[in-house]
Amino acid sequence: MAAKHIIVIGGGPGGLAAGMLLQSKGFQVTVLEKQPYVGGRTSRIVRDGYVFDRGPTFLNMPHILEEAFQESRKNLHDYVTLKKIEPMYELVFNNMSFFPTTDKQEMYNRIKQQFPGDEEGYYAFMEGTKKRFDKLMPILQNTHGQWRDYLRLRTLKAVPQLALGKSLYDVLSDYFTDERLKLTFTFQSKYLGMSPWNCPGAFSILSYMEYEYGVFHPLGGMNQLSEAMARAIREDGGTIHTGTGVKRVIVENGRASGVELESGEEMQADEVIINADFAHAASTLFEQKDLKKWNQKKLDSMEYSCSTFMLYLGLDTTYDAPHHTIVFADDYKQNVEEITGTKLLSKDPSIYVQNGSVTDESLAPEGHSALYILVPVPNNLSGINWEDEKERFRDLALDILEKRTAFKGIREHIVTEMITTPKDWEESYFVYNGATFNLAHSLDQMMYFRPHNKFEDIENCWLVGGGTHPGSGLPTIIQSARITAGEIKRGERQGRKAE
Repeated sequence: MAAKHIIVIGGGPGGLAAGMLLQSKGFQVTVLEKQPYVGGRTSRIVRDGYVFDRGPTFLNMPHILEEAFQESRKNLHDYVTLKKIEPMYELVFNNMSFFPTTDKQEMYNRIKQQFPGDEEGYYAFMEGTKKRFDKLMPILQNTHGQWRDYLRLRTLKAVPQLALGKSLYDVLSDYFTDERLKLTFTFQSKYLGMSPWNCPGAFSILSYMEYEYGVFHPLGGMNQLSEAMARAIREDGGTIHTGTGVKRVIVENGRASGVELESGEEMQADEVIINADFAHAASTLFEQKDLKKWNQKKLDSMEYSCSTFMLYLGLDTTYDAPHHTIVFADDYKQNVEEITGTKLLSKDPSIYVQNGSVTDESLAPEGHSALYILVPVPNNLSGINWEDEKERFRDLALDILEKRTAFKGIREHIVTEMITTPKDWEESYFVYNGATFNLAHSLDQMMYFRPHNKFEDIENCWLVGGGTHPGSGLPTIIQSARITAGEIKRGERQGRKAE
């Protein structure tokens, strides 16, 4: 019996992980990637001898990716070298810096020194959030495509941990009194493109995951994880076509039977997995008549995450600064409200900087450094004209870094530079509304209410990535691939039994 042919649309980490898992189990996988490289937002930019990650810059919970490789009969560490980052980052507030660490005793001591009176709250947070994490993980590890999934024991056990009616900020206020320390444990909601004042309290697990498991840098950049999974697929006989865009999914009698490429060529498949940005895919890869639930009207009614303004700078010098630096706006709450609520361009933005060359000398020529700067900004529903604003906003970001961080005189050392705006995310990288963190993660857009791993509208069609369950962020994206691949394998076994 011939192996089932699986077409994966999009070579981002979710599509590559699903492809790796399925190819290793005897399916025949073909990955079709529109760009000339794999990785999607987890790819690399090479410019004048400097190497930058395009999007994500660190790996958390590496055991999830390790497990995906193990399920594929491989060892992640044969493909990449991970370096733990300590301290995890420098957090720059208006009058001080704080350096969080995964060393629990040392973290306790640092809080006691800089935020006296709140140190016991740290231990209480770690203990209390571990219980929340342990109860919520089974939901994030399993499909949630039917109403009856809410009645499963794993879900019923998790309900008390959802902190219903409490925001992430509210939950952290139970543990800490100092506003800066609350932000230390809530800024991670930005990974979901959300405000800690609106983000569900259950997401306190985000900062817990960092403090419990640490943050890691793969040598060569996060892009090496995508390259590793692509290599694993090819080693097992799978095929990856880059520079190969898909025009549409071929749907016959409500079932996906293959794809039509932008070249006009058609390819047949037994199952189709979509790893493209979900809303972009739903609005471009299907005829509206084939979509019952996820049609354009539904997409327009959904809430989307914020976007990001990116600066990639190749410098002819190095800075003695941490691998990760986060500069908080003086009025962080107003800044977040402007990003996610009123959708205005902040005059005092918060800024994230990756100074990767301090850890990884392969990212730049000797004596030089590759600097990655990310500024959370509103998505394209804001109507901001980025052609008019991008140079001014770039200068604002550099002014803040020169004033508040170790990156003094940075302009004098720029050898090469690249800017990516929300407009670029939408038009060049096919991110719907430029919302780089996909659909927002409010409870009414999570679990059953998020697009299902088994796409509801089309049979034999599946989803992976940040737009499906369990959500965005690299660990959860890999988990989405494990869920989808597991469901496809389960369906195959059931089909064989029926025969």
